[in-house]
Amino acid sequence: MDINAELEQDWPNLSQTNYRVTSPHTGDYNCLAWAVYEEDRWWSPLPEEDYYWPEGVPRKVSIDAFVKAYETVGFVVCEAGDFEPNLEKLAIYATPDGRPQHVARQLSNRQWTSKLGRLEDVEHELKGLEGQLYGAVVVFMGRKRN
Repeated sequence: MDINAELEQDWPNLSQTNYRVTSPHTGDYNCLAWAVYEEDRWWSPLPEEDYYWPEGVPRKVSIDAFVKAYETVGFVVCEAGDFEPNLEKLAIYATPDGRPQHVARQLSNRQWTSKLGRLEDVEHELKGLEGQLYGAVVVFMGRKRN
């Protein structure tokens, strides 16, 4: 099975959108880190894990904790994921029970980039990753571009 078929098996909506694989699989970082350009460590709030989590942010898997984590690096909650040239944006996905599962970062070409766990990075449309694994986007955050 080729890589696209494998990804589409886990994220079926990818097959109905424009996406492309942009890097090989690696376990060096996860989506939470990739969202803020970090490629050398994992971000995770789980207290039993030895991963990075911003100082002072509750170590729990909640939308509020994810928002607070990204506030430590300058992001604030915003209304929508529409492209704005002066802002870089994040999209936080959560399952219907409110558990955050994934974070994507908007690119200057208006697409989004994601690290899929220990798998590849992909450039995608937001709806491409919606579904059973990640749920749907529940929060957008933005900060001024450098």
